[in-house]
Amino acid sequence: MSDTIDTIDRATRDMIDTIEIREMQSRYMFALDWYDADIYAALFTEDGILEWPEGRAEGRAAIHAVSAGLGDMYRRGGAASAPTKMAHKRHFISNAVVKIDGDRATARCYWFDYNNDNLQRWPYVQAYGYYEDELVRDGDGWLFTHRKIFNEMTGESPPENPCW
Repeated sequence: MSDTIDTIDRATRDMIDTIEIREMQSRYMFALDWYDADIYAALFTEDGILEWPEGRAEGRAAIHAVSAGLGDMYRRGGAASAPTKMAHKRHFISNAVVKIDGDRATARCYWFDYNNDNLQRWPYVQAYGYYEDELVRDGDGWLFTHRKIFNEMTGESPPENPCW
């Protein structure tokens, strides 16, 4: 009976961890879309790595600088150029899979970037791709140790099927 209870406890812990990781991934998307570099960087460990096709940031301070720079660049660009209401970017994630291994996890999901930076403010898919994440439980929650961004609009694809 004890083995059954241990299995149920482990399965319950894995479900809770998966929900917490999915919620953390969603907080990342909100921080990205609202240009909140503080929250964005806080989702990484101090020595975390953010990697994308055009570059790499190592350490929370460098990740903060990248996020702040993206916000500044976008605010100077299409968002201010049209005479009508403000343009917005919105990122969405889907098809997430998570593997828990104690206090470490691997997660993968698709992402989509919608934008409405045209005169009519009609939304369109600006980019899409795939995230590959390595995470660690730190204190009360999960943090990215490494997030790799694949932008499939530019031909960057994961080397293998994302679903294990």
